[in-house]
Amino acid sequence: MKIRTAFLIVSLSALLLGQAGAALVWEQKEADLHPALTDKTAVAHFKYKNTGDKPVKITSVHASCGCTTAALAKETVAPNESGEITATFTIGERSGVQNKTITVRTDDPTEPATILKLKATIPQLLQVAPMFVRWTANDELNPKTITVDVDPEYSVEKINVTSTDKSIKTEVAPVPDKKEFRITVKPTESGRPINASLKIEPVLKQEAHKSYYANVQIDSRAKMPAQ
Repeated sequence: MKIRTAFLIVSLSALLLGQAGAALVWEQKEADLHPALTDKTAVAHFKYKNTGDKPVKITSVHASCGCTTAALAKETVAPNESGEITATFTIGERSGVQNKTITVRTDDPTEPATILKLKATIPQLLQVAPMFVRWTANDELNPKTITVDVDPEYSVEKINVTSTDKSIKTEVAPVPDKKEFRITVKPTESGRPINASLKIEPVLKQEAHKSYYANVQIDSRAKMPAQ
């Protein structure tokens, strides 16, 4: 009985020693970022430390989409050594809440994969509604209106609108006493299907290169209104 007990103790000790070898401990696995309107990127720093007694090799770092990159300073982390993975999210034309992940794989058998989460809340400078205007076969091609609301925190002097189809004319007018603009969309041609995009660009006092879009669709059977 004593021999069996001693054997179990030795076996358990060996198992625990084997598991204690290498371990990356993360300072945080989630980052909540709030970039400014003028920022072009949002950057998160995920710091770690090897608390084990064996080196850990980071075999791969993979971001969930092409708009996010993850930079790793070195692949092998020695015992008691610290480091970090720098994740950079390219904002581009995106707005609102963006959720991205970075998968980190190592040669540590106790935790071969770690998921890091990056959340970026990007200011929604403009709210465009509707984002899609359409004239069907039974419609007359009368003008339609798109409303653009401006975030109260920002001052937009005016907005510029350009169409990918020259037959779609637009007029922009500010709404008095409101942080709002109205875009009047006027078709000037019938007899052919039209699928166009409207590029909506705010003009601000501060530098902020960001565009918004609305779509226009016209059925070829829609008629110009009677004069």
